[in-house]
Amino acid sequence: MAIRDETVVVAMSGGVDSSVAAALLVEQGYRVIGMMLRLWSEEGKEDQNRCCTPDAMALARRVAAKLGIPFYAVDVREKFKEVVVSHFLEGYASGITPNPCLKCNRYIRWGVLYEYAQSLGATWFATGHYARLRRLESGEVQLLRGVDVEKDQSYVLSVLPQEQLRHTFFPVGEYHKPEVRELARRFGLPVANRADSQDLCFLAGGDYRDFLSRHAPEVSRPGVIVNRQGEILGEHQGLAFYTIGQRKGLGIAFPRPLYVLEKDVVRNRLVVGEEHELGRSTLIAERVNWISGQPPVSSIQVEVKIRYKAREAHGVVIPLTPDRVKVEFDHPLRDITPGQQCVFYQGEICLGGGTISTGME
Repeated sequence: MAIRDETVVVAMSGGVDSSVAAALLVEQGYRVIGMMLRLWSEEGKEDQNRCCTPDAMALARRVAAKLGIPFYAVDVREKFKEVVVSHFLEGYASGITPNPCLKCNRYIRWGVLYEYAQSLGATWFATGHYARLRRLESGEVQLLRGVDVEKDQSYVLSVLPQEQLRHTFFPVGEYHKPEVRELARRFGLPVANRADSQDLCFLAGGDYRDFLSRHAPEVSRPGVIVNRQGEILGEHQGLAFYTIGQRKGLGIAFPRPLYVLEKDVVRNRLVVGEEHELGRSTLIAERVNWISGQPPVSSIQVEVKIRYKAREAHGVVIPLTPDRVKVEFDHPLRDITPGQQCVFYQGEICLGGGTISTGME
């Protein structure tokens, strides 16, 4: 194995993906340093935060020891609470449905941890995300989907700019999940069969509604449920507890199924309607990050994802300003949700994305 004169900091979590990412880089001859974030948890629930429980920390240390690499824990609890948790709470309080994972990637992983890695003299920063990078002769880096379509995480990486991507590796992006587990067994790592984590880490396995009630009680403000004509059909328990397209749990007796169409924050009204009323053919996305660093000068045909697990939809992106666009879809989409990320693709290339605006046209 040739020794490379370059240091890579790997963001480790005690899971199989980041552990195999570290092992692959060690095998390739890099000087590897493992780092794990210590994130904020509610008091008394530190052992339930899926990203950094004591068990996960112990596993990450065991993996590092097995690989013979240094390991450090980086305490970002206050920054995480200030940036990610506050964004989550403020988003719901303002009537949108935020995606805190994107905030965490941009400002915690590729913010605090990335900068810490640079302070140690690291040339590269790596994670266990399922995505790939293509480095062009011009120096530009393209973000590509992971080989494993079911695990592809380019959606949550669409917020990253060129500067960070130029110094990033995604070692497991070339593999399918079963292959990653097999690699973990080949490397003799103690995480080969560890289950994938689910849900938001700081919810500690709980329901987001309970979390909101504890930390943002103002969202539990009842109001009326109305149809498009303004007729009162019932009462909601707080707009934050409902999502666009939701059918169950409305508590309305009606001869046909009703769905959440809109959240009227100004008047604290939940607007519902029948299935044929669902769907929009356009949206506005703001704070758009173009991964190339250059916004398009004219309209472009794209495939669009409006949620991490959503099916792609074909549409046209129309630039309005460098970081604000209008998207027109070939067919109406049922669950366009303000606050979620709208991500643009052309084939395997992720072009970037922005936040779906409440001010849709």
